[in-house]
Amino acid sequence: MPVSWRVRTLVVAMAWALCVSATGAQAPLHDEQYPEADIKYGATVYTARCVTCHGAQGDAIANVDLRAGRFRTAVIDRDLERVIRSGTPAGMPAFALDNAEMTGVIAYIRNMNSVDAATVAPGNAARGRDVYQGKGGCAACHRVGPAGSHVAPNLSDVGSTRSPAQIERSLLDPTSQMMPINRPVRIVTKDGTVIQGRRLNEDTYGVQIIDDRERLHSLVKADLREYTIGTTSPMPSFKGKLSSAEIADVVTYLLSLKGQ
Repeated sequence: MPVSWRVRTLVVAMAWALCVSATGAQAPLHDEQYPEADIKYGATVYTARCVTCHGAQGDAIANVDLRAGRFRTAVIDRDLERVIRSGTPAGMPAFALDNAEMTGVIAYIRNMNSVDAATVAPGNAARGRDVYQGKGGCAACHRVGPAGSHVAPNLSDVGSTRSPAQIERSLLDPTSQMMPINRPVRIVTKDGTVIQGRRLNEDTYGVQIIDDRERLHSLVKADLREYTIGTTSPMPSFKGKLSSAEIADVVTYLLSLKGQ
């Protein structure tokens, strides 16, 4: 191999190695983008639970500056969650935040530089309940506590299990947030009976569904002629049907549903 060719090959190899090294060194420790709904909700959680000790700017504790991303023991988002849930020997108490609160407060902490909590205008839960029960028609399919229908998933504790962004996307693009167990099913039994509804339980041999008239069916799979699982949510999108303010209000109302 000519010397000039070997030199060029060596230079290319070194450049590639340096590029890989730099890419690895600069890999982000957390997502660069957090959903706006999570950040806004997190601002309210921070104000209610964290501001007393950390201050509005996140720098009220020595050697900690949340706005600048300086922490004593946390680096990645999982570290932040661990510290918040477990507390620290330095005196920070443990906080029993649900999933939505934890997702929100971490999103807010990571974006304190670009968000002024004083300007955050969260939705109104009371107005959101009115939209849920009225214009949105949500109670026709969903249930909250003792009121509503069993046709769609129960929302009594949705504020503890889903993040603000997930709830918002469920309203705007329901199929994108549909959990596998909630996919619509169409069943045809051997005698030709057609049943359409939502799965409640399923195993290798049987399936339980609740149909669109709220009737429960326990079926043996061997007795079925057809069993089709849909991939499109039967829930309509509210994009263009509700204003952005109404969407924010409904999200805030649903986040207030924490179960018992």
